Amino acid sequence: MLDHPGGRRFWSDEAKGRIVLESHAAGVRVVDVARRHGVAPQQVTTWRREARQGKLALPVEDDAGFALLALEDASPPPSRAAPGAAIEIEQDGVTIRLPADAAPERIAAVAVALRRAR
Repeated sequence: MLDHPGGRRFWSDEAKGRIVLESHAAGVRVVDVARRHGVAPQQVTTWRREARQGKLALPVEDDAGFALLALEDASPPPSRAAPGAAIEIEQDGVTIRLPADAAPERIAAVAVALRRAR
């Protein structure tokens, strides 16, 4: 967190990701995590939504292991993604769509978050 002269605080994406990850732990309440970090619970909820939408990458822990991925087509990806193309990750009836040009780190973070949600 950085304090700006105008009194507003700036949270790096890395710090937001750590707070969101902490808020997803079993038995943890968003309000408690928010209080611990000196931020409003609504802000943590907004960051959680951004993480679900793929706009905020969660940190990947070293012990994350591997996520099983199934490929429908083994042909190499096109050099340029078609407009509107997306990567779809499906688990337990939930489908998450990310832009085809999403960073590999973001795709991995989503896969790890889904694995933890089981």
